[in-house]
Amino acid sequence: MTGTRGRPRRRVRIVTVVVASFVLLLAAGAGWVYLRLDGNISTFDADGLSKDRPGAGVAGQNVLVIGSDSRSGDNAALGGGEGDVGRSDTAFLLHVYGDREHAVAVSIPRDTLVDIPPCRLPDGDWTNEQQHVMFNSAFTVGGSPKGNPACTQNTVERLTGLRVDHTVVVDFAGFSAMTSAVGGVDVCVPKDVYRGDLNPNLGSRGDLLFHQGRQTVSGQKALDYVRVRHGIGDGSDIGRIQRQQAFLSSMIKKVRSQGFKPTTLLPLADAATKSMTVDPGLGSADKMLSFAMSLKKIDLHDMKFVTLPWRYDGDRVAVVQPDADALWASIRADRTLDGKDAGRKGAGGGAGGSAGGAPSPSGAVSGAGVKVSVRNGTTVDGLAARAAASLKSSGFEVTDTATAGSQDETGTVIEFGPGQAGNARNVARLFPGAFVRGADISGVVVTLGRDYADAPSSSPSSTSSPSPPSSGAPSGARSADDDPCANLSYG
Repeated sequence: MTGTRGRPRRRVRIVTVVVASFVLLLAAGAGWVYLRLDGNISTFDADGLSKDRPGAGVAGQNVLVIGSDSRSGDNAALGGGEGDVGRSDTAFLLHVYGDREHAVAVSIPRDTLVDIPPCRLPDGDWTNEQQHVMFNSAFTVGGSPKGNPACTQNTVERLTGLRVDHTVVVDFAGFSAMTSAVGGVDVCVPKDVYRGDLNPNLGSRGDLLFHQGRQTVSGQKALDYVRVRHGIGDGSDIGRIQRQQAFLSSMIKKVRSQGFKPTTLLPLADAATKSMTVDPGLGSADKMLSFAMSLKKIDLHDMKFVTLPWRYDGDRVAVVQPDADALWASIRADRTLDGKDAGRKGAGGGAGGSAGGAPSPSGAVSGAGVKVSVRNGTTVDGLAARAAASLKSSGFEVTDTATAGSQDETGTVIEFGPGQAGNARNVARLFPGAFVRGADISGVVVTLGRDYADAPSSSPSSTSSPSPPSSGAPSGARSADDDPCANLSYG
């Protein structure tokens, strides 16, 4: 397996745990391994997922990874948060592109101000929507020691407009055990770090925790490394995210360097699965192996880590627009950070397939043989005709144009019926940023939103593939094969 991974944050162990676990499951696929690991895996109640979710995309998968710092159970001795209520101080959304050769992990800062949609409580009641609150508070809804992963997933889907296919929660104990199972992880420290840097409430500088430079850490020391914030750079959580991303990169490299041998990987997977809580869709070793198999072709250089575009808002973090929406639109369209179309290869109705004469990513759009219906979801007169002209100029057959049932659509949506996924992706190349999803319909239907009305490129001459969206590629992106000492601190 080549490199899949996510990037950690304050309690980043989650990312390390899940990725290494997938690696291990891929390599050690014997039946006896399944039996052993199946007993380790816990699932959360999917009844808490929103009933109003984004539609499934044409290609790629989205996996939400959450790190819980609850002090319950084995975590109490490892420095989790105060009390037994599960908190999420680490979270990222991992998008595996349709070609299964690229992936990107987008870190969501814990202090980001977001809207939290209604979430299910342990007694079955649902909360009211919360507006402009900290992102990590979604995990605490209900006050459970295991946290509320469904609520966090609902919040991420509301924030991004992307459907989350799987969610994984990992705790401190699992992270600690995994770093020990691989024999430690090489890290880089920009300056000497002391115990008081990890715990500002200590009241003194304390003992030396890490010396400056490269070193190998595992267990408690690994936890301390990914948690420390105040002694490095500007002391921000953003800087800690960067170091956690570097840590995960180093851990994946370590796993790969040891080879995919059962004797090496079984202890790793055992530690990972004991500490994981997953959605029912990943609730068995078989299901995890199937997902892992989809990641095996991703090269370390093609595994990217970025942070959601942000700015400070007092003591909190605000999402920067339109940069964030451009990033999510790029992921939704299965475009890599450098603008490449990474839809699934081959025919058979898959995303980016050859159905309907879909062109290569760099070629002009050709819609020969593809029928499309167009709906105007705005109050802008003539918008459907404008889009129809663009489609026709690229060879599509526009069967009809009409006014949509709702005329307050902000984003363009492309829906497709059975066997039409490849055609839908081909259509989407004329509508950069459009949300593509399957539906109980026949053919392909485009519902135009305000984004199309406002786009300078939304003219009949837009017949070539969209240029790479610069605003969709946040600065400071890290590749999994980057030097672990590079770009370690914000500020």
